[in-house]
Amino acid sequence: MDALQRAFESIKDWLNVPLFKAGATPLTLWTLVSVVVLVILLLWLTKQLKNWIVLTLLANSRIDIGVRQATGSIVRYIVIAIGLVVIVQTVGIDLSAVTVLAGALGIGVGFGLQTITNNLVSGLIILFERPIKVGDRIEVENVTGNVVNISARATTVVTNDNIAIIIPNSEFISSKVTNWSYTSRDVRFNIPIGVSYREDPEVVRKVLLDVADEHPGVLKDPGPTSCFRNSETAL
Repeated sequence: MDALQRAFESIKDWLNVPLFKAGATPLTLWTLVSVVVLVILLLWLTKQLKNWIVLTLLANSRIDIGVRQATGSIVRYIVIAIGLVVIVQTVGIDLSAVTVLAGALGIGVGFGLQTITNNLVSGLIILFERPIKVGDRIEVENVTGNVVNISARATTVVTNDNIAIIIPNSEFISSKVTNWSYTSRDVRFNIPIGVSYREDPEVVRKVLLDVADEHPGVLKDPGPTSCFRNSETAL
């Protein structure tokens, strides 16, 4: 029993050896371990809080899923920021000693993270204003596909070739975006078709309309139409 107690005391003394100082406060290995454990616990708890807000608290409301996720993310970030300050002060780290250093680092990091910050702010705008949402058919720059995920930094679009393209959120704010399903998923496609001069135009028109009517994805009301333009037949 005495040997076990001496072992615990030896470990305690080893963990309490000062590594460096933050102002007048000595930082030990035990302090650093405590901070790491508490931060991991904070991140896990805030993740559970976000899931509770999105899946339980706001589940029966009429709020869109994207807005619920944005609300949960904002609450989580606020709790993390407050929790980090509480953790640092609880373990006895003097924040005033690192204020100047943090300010200098903040300026440098701010310049380096301008693009990331821009994408994060753009992500919040997208989540709240809803110019695009999951399931929309969009076209931005040279990318056309379906939106499958909107995160804080980037949006994932899957093309017709089943290729996932991750687009920074700032592109949707600063660039021209075509949303094929913004107001409705019922849209019209113009398909140019070349026809020989020797063909009867009415026969061509009838064939095109018959083919369109038999396609399950073509609406009956309004139905397909065919017109001639510049000696070409288009559906």
